[in-house]
Amino acid sequence: MAVRIRLSRFGRKKKPFYRIVVQNAEAPRDGKFLEIVGTYDPLQDPIVLNIKQDKVQAWLDKGAQPTTTVKSLLARNAAAAV
Repeated sequence: MAVRIRLSRFGRKKKPFYRIVVQNAEAPRDGKFLEIVGTYDPLQDPIVLNIKQDKVQAWLDKGAQPTTTVKSLLARNAAAAV
């Protein structure tokens, strides 16, 4: 079973809000997930990005693969923490 760390869309039309979730790679985007590891709100100025680093690292150690977008968000969060 391949596990991915990806975005799950919430909010209403034209007002997106995303959860960063750990999900089976074959599950639909807004389908069943294993764990919520963060949130992302692109409409705030500046953007609001909350990531539970310990949970993300635990899933990465178990072999979960982040999507391209989540990988860039993780890099942005790491740069902001420094």
